[in-house]
Amino acid sequence: CCDFMFLAALSFAYFAKALSGSYMKSTITQLERRFDIPSYLIGIIDGSFEIGNLLVIAFVSYFGAKLHRPKIIAIGCLLMSFGTFLIAMPHFIIGRYKIETSIRPSVNSTNNFSPCPASSLDSSRAGDRPSILPSRGCERESSVSMWIYVLLGNILRGIGETPVQPLGISYIDDYAQSENAALYIGCVQTISIIGPVFGYLLGSLCAKIYVDIGYVDMETVTITPADARWVGAWWLGYLIAGAITLMSAVPFWFLPKSLPVPVEKHDSSCTPEQTRFITDSPNLEHKFRQEEPANLHLMANEFVPTLKSLLGNPVFTIYLCVTIIQFNSLIGMVTYKPKYIEQHYGQSASKANFLMGMINIPAVAFGMFSGGVVMKKYKLGIMGAAKFAFGTSLLGYFLSLLFFVLGCENSKVAAGGLREWDPVCGENGITYVSPCLAGCTFSTGSGRNTVFDSCRCVAVANTQPGNLTATLGQCPRRDSCDKVFPYFLALSVLSSFIISLGGTPGFMLLVRCIKPELKSLALGIHTLATRTLAGIPAPIYFGAIIDTTCLKWGYKMCGGRGACRIYNTSSYRIVYLGLTLGLRTVSFFFCILGFSVLKRHIKMEEKNALTNGNTELELLRKEENSSIHCEQFILALDCNHDRETRL
Repeated sequence: CCDFMFLAALSFAYFAKALSGSYMKSTITQLERRFDIPSYLIGIIDGSFEIGNLLVIAFVSYFGAKLHRPKIIAIGCLLMSFGTFLIAMPHFIIGRYKIETSIRPSVNSTNNFSPCPASSLDSSRAGDRPSILPSRGCERESSVSMWIYVLLGNILRGIGETPVQPLGISYIDDYAQSENAALYIGCVQTISIIGPVFGYLLGSLCAKIYVDIGYVDMETVTITPADARWVGAWWLGYLIAGAITLMSAVPFWFLPKSLPVPVEKHDSSCTPEQTRFITDSPNLEHKFRQEEPANLHLMANEFVPTLKSLLGNPVFTIYLCVTIIQFNSLIGMVTYKPKYIEQHYGQSASKANFLMGMINIPAVAFGMFSGGVVMKKYKLGIMGAAKFAFGTSLLGYFLSLLFFVLGCENSKVAAGGLREWDPVCGENGITYVSPCLAGCTFSTGSGRNTVFDSCRCVAVANTQPGNLTATLGQCPRRDSCDKVFPYFLALSVLSSFIISLGGTPGFMLLVRCIKPELKSLALGIHTLATRTLAGIPAPIYFGAIIDTTCLKWGYKMCGGRGACRIYNTSSYRIVYLGLTLGLRTVSFFFCILGFSVLKRHIKMEEKNALTNGNTELELLRKEENSSIHCEQFILALDCNHDRETRL
């Protein structure tokens, strides 16, 4: 039952790491606003997880495979937990979140209102450039940017996550029956997809809660979760995720270094007599590998030749190229998809995360599991798995092209030279950057219920200017955009399901085209390459390209550009979807090349198997002939012995 215990422990570890990883992606907009940083910088923070992997994964995959794998995984889970707690730490030392607003929080009367403070007028004359002089209160800011702690915590998470996949998957494949290995790996991969469901749901819950909940009077907060300045309780989810990850480390301390090995996976070093003995024993279903003491010096000397042998496999090399390109597309798309839903369809961060967790991610989980079931039911070989993975990816690609059609028009925004972002919605359906730009002179109510009156710049046809009002926040999207959004969700679910169908067969293709002794290293190098060449750069250049579509930037208290407040949604759609699908287009050319190489590889394997079979047959015949000759020789000796005795 130890194999099922390990499967359960590994599934829980996958769940924990997937939950914390998806929660990180769900807090992207919250972190941007809290630390006042652009998208490319949040991409660096997101990619720092892969930097942690890069530092140790090759060595962990190689040396860890020869050491106590469960305990190494346990140590990794502990490091992940500490890193997650470190990410939440800045909240407790950075101070309270300050909202730049001209709204009175507590006065509940009708009074004259100064629409354009002096600072706003000065900045408008400066042409919307950030002030080089620090504003009041800047000296109270920490000399160290608080997002550095988030970066370091994410790096530590990446280091801790390193042994979970390569050592865990290779452990299952080593000690599980061949017909069950694909199903077990499919189960683990499915659990790893279920983790993000809870991660995004946790992100949705925390995004609804104000960042300083319990420390401020919520009546004084003048913005809503739909506002571009709203920051949720991002830190709370990291504390929960860290506790779950800490618990996932416990079971691995009680698991053995090795498990019983199925008969069909006996060591190739066994002699034919040993193999025959194992096979012929009616009550012997498993045997144990003898554990040899680890020789680190010998392993270090063998590392470079082993790595050359692995990279010399053309099937593995092309597979690596395909997955690197497709992972660039996947990681960039997933990282900024909640933000795309927010900016393009006008949804709140909480709702975007909820939809990702409840609709999109379950479709991916079901697809991954279904792919494992299909592979087991139809007993797909290497070529069959490759064709199935390619077919599902191509079909999902064609469906994704329809996203270009399901777009919304840009919101009508009246911008200006003002630095402040304090939007109001005029009766004419146009969003004004601030009450100042709308020309409002009076206000009634307080807090979120504030209404601006006598707005001189708000005009509607056949209406006298100056008699209209404006309310807090941006104007809602048009009805046409609301009608398109359900179709976007349906297409997103369908395409995600179809693409994920090929996930498990594609992964098994990697496992099956590698020699058994190179399996752990191959998984480690594959993870290393995808994390280094996809996980690190993709969020950065996706974020940098998205930043080019920003229409209005916020500015930091101490000067300098901060987070983007509103985007050109049409440009956002083109660059986001265009980059995602463009990368996948390139990957298909490598897939075509990979099929030709894979066919040659399979033919060579079949030829070698046939040659080895003939050689083994000849050896058996020689053994039979030699045994016959031996028996005849012994009989002859016996006869001669009798003859000598009679003499």
